[in-house]
Amino acid sequence: MQVILLETIPHVGQLGDVVKVKDGFARNYLIPTKKAKRATQAALDEFNAKRAELERAQAERLAKAEELKEKINGIVLTIASKAGVDGRLFGSVTNMDVAEALDKLGHEIHKSQVRTPLGAIKAIGEYTLQIDLHHDIIADVVVKVVAEA
Repeated sequence: MQVILLETIPHVGQLGDVVKVKDGFARNYLIPTKKAKRATQAALDEFNAKRAELERAQAERLAKAEELKEKINGIVLTIASKAGVDGRLFGSVTNMDVAEALDKLGHEIHKSQVRTPLGAIKAIGEYTLQIDLHHDIIADVVVKVVAEA
C-alpha cells in the first residue's frame, strides 16, 4: 500500500515521503496512529498544504527532546530495593521503576523510552541505561541500585 508519511519513522522514511509498506502495517499501525495517510491525489494535495505546519511540529518535538536530553543526560538515580546478603535483589528494577524515578524528579518519561540492554536489573550495582527521547536522540542515565535498609 502506498502511504504518505506524516512524520519521520525509523527504517521507513522521512516526513512527506510516499512509501510502499505492507498493507497490515499501514492499516494496523501507521494510519490509526495518524503517522501516515493513504497516498491519493487528494491526500497529496492536502499534505502539501499542511507540510510547513507538520515540519514545524516535528522540529518542535525534536527541540523539546534535545532540551530534555540536556537536563537528564548523565543524571544519577538511586533506587533502593530489598536485597540478600549476596547482593541479589528480591525482585528486580525494571523500566517502570526508572521511569517513575525520573518522574519524581520532574522529567516526564514513559517506561517504553527506557532501554535496559541486559533486561531487568537483578543485582546491586551501578548501571548505565539509555533513554530514547526521539528516534535519533538518546540520553544516558546512571542508575545506582542500593540495598534497602
